[in-house]
Amino acid sequence: MKRYFCFKKNVPVQPVRKIIHIDMDAFYASVEQRDNPDLRGKPVAVGGSRARGVVAAASYEARKFGVRSAMPSVTALRQCPDLIFVRPRFEVYKAVSGQIRTIFEEYTDLIEPLSLDEAYLDVTENFPGMPSATQLAQEIKAKIRERTGLTASAGVSYNKFLAKLASDFRKPDGLYVIKPADGPGFVETLEVGQFHGIGKVTARRLNELGIRTGLDLRAQTEDFLRTHFGKAGSYYFHIARAVDNRPVNPERIRKSVGSENTFEQDLFERDDLLTGLEPLLDDVWQYCESKRIRGRTVTLKIKYADFQQITRSRTLLSPVADRDLLGRLTAELLSQTLPVPKGVRLLGVSLSNLETLDEAEGKQLRLFF
Repeated sequence: MKRYFCFKKNVPVQPVRKIIHIDMDAFYASVEQRDNPDLRGKPVAVGGSRARGVVAAASYEARKFGVRSAMPSVTALRQCPDLIFVRPRFEVYKAVSGQIRTIFEEYTDLIEPLSLDEAYLDVTENFPGMPSATQLAQEIKAKIRERTGLTASAGVSYNKFLAKLASDFRKPDGLYVIKPADGPGFVETLEVGQFHGIGKVTARRLNELGIRTGLDLRAQTEDFLRTHFGKAGSYYFHIARAVDNRPVNPERIRKSVGSENTFEQDLFERDDLLTGLEPLLDDVWQYCESKRIRGRTVTLKIKYADFQQITRSRTLLSPVADRDLLGRLTAELLSQTLPVPKGVRLLGVSLSNLETLDEAEGKQLRLFF
């Protein structure tokens, strides 16, 4: 929803949005430290400690040693020999996330979850009728600590882009506010790699073009950025000016849903690869069922023993209707890669081009009427 400002008399002016981004601090690891006092104050990694394990989350004590999520466990142990590995308990994390969601619902129904541990809230209008978004964020943080024993960081601003930047600014247990007058100045001092929506590869490409800071990015024309980055160039053009008109979307569905696994031993044979895919297919389909969503694009991801990675995809005209079809399509994609040239250390399956079941059914009805 765009915001228009006019100084002429009798022309209504829409209020500036008040957006809060809540991000739980080291969520999985913090839950484990909360539930096991022996882990408090110690470097903890949630994930597998085996040779092929990967860190899913790291406590702040572990992060001081450079341990990060998605890091191979052997690398994490090399950087932090005293690292304590804890197996993930996703059902517990989901339950805690539900508690946090209940707190959000005491303030607004405009909630856009991004994951189990973070969400946007539009509190321009809120249930308590409080005019200060900063005060609301303070209350929400206090309730999260009181009810869950965990800390959260909050960013408050007039759009989603800045609110997310603000929540990262004073972690952990932080609260930072970026006011409308301060947005452009805040953005121009940041390195482009710090921008939400600009990953490492894009940051490197921007740097190669001489664009290193927000101020550098703001100096570029929209046409120039679109030439080099396609549609994303328009997004970069606007966020460099601290402009982000995206609304908080309570109905937002994920762009894709996927599952992957790294195996203890490399896989070579077709039957072993198909067996390895089964639990991944179950994970993806169970999520789709629970959220009442379907997807049209099936993607198979393969990572070989030497870390070379390939993907194979197929897009249908209509959404994948059931688990059996998902399995058949994935098996067909796998067949395109056989025989494998080397051992397979990781397999992944994902569905994208998602839509809700209601949307899919609506499209089907329109075919007949």
